[in-house]
Amino acid sequence: MSKPYRLSVFEGKVIAIDGPAGSGKSTTSKLLASRLGYIYLDTGAMYRAVTLYALKNNIMPEDGVALTEVAKKLIIEFRVEEDINKVYLNGADVTYLIRTPEVTKAVSAVSAHPGVREAMVRLQREIGKKGNVVAEGRDTTSVVFPEADLKIYLDASISERARRRLLDFARMNIPTTIEEQNRELTRRDALDSGRSASPLTRTGDSIVIDTTNLTIEEQVDRIIKLAKSRFSKI
Repeated sequence: MSKPYRLSVFEGKVIAIDGPAGSGKSTTSKLLASRLGYIYLDTGAMYRAVTLYALKNNIMPEDGVALTEVAKKLIIEFRVEEDINKVYLNGADVTYLIRTPEVTKAVSAVSAHPGVREAMVRLQREIGKKGNVVAEGRDTTSVVFPEADLKIYLDASISERARRRLLDFARMNIPTTIEEQNRELTRRDALDSGRSASPLTRTGDSIVIDTTNLTIEEQVDRIIKLAKSRFSKI
């Protein structure tokens, strides 16, 4: 793997990466953060953590009042352990628990509540205050970090996105089918784009990268090239 960049032009910057589910945001952002020596801020994982807590405590995804109170009190942390990005919820490692189909199916409904989003955005901005952050999620460029130093919008064909999700679940030994993932992604896109609170949207100043035929390394190399060009002019 390439060594982290230590160029001064990268110091104190925030790179925000947005896009639909399965577009490559998470994998690309993790590697990009590693290459730059940045913090990896997975905003989607935070909503998944809230969703996991709700499901385990019999809180309905539609109960915005209860979920808002929960979101204000949960302790969500990101840690790097043995080069693996871990997510902790109230002190417990939930890295894999937040990726189950049950959480995936409910997270859009949970994250649609304005109170939940307000609580999470407040925490995300606090983490990003000092810069040196790669922030990834479906409203990072439009809502969380509208003044980010570089905004990237990753996209891919729905068939490729479904194929990637199938591989992700296979790695976790979770049974699913390509047809099921196609349906789920279509449903998620409609929910994420149509919700009133922080809908999925592509900002005018975001640079669009179609990842359908790109490897992760190619995606990261392209973003680093864009970042070097952009930051050297600031």
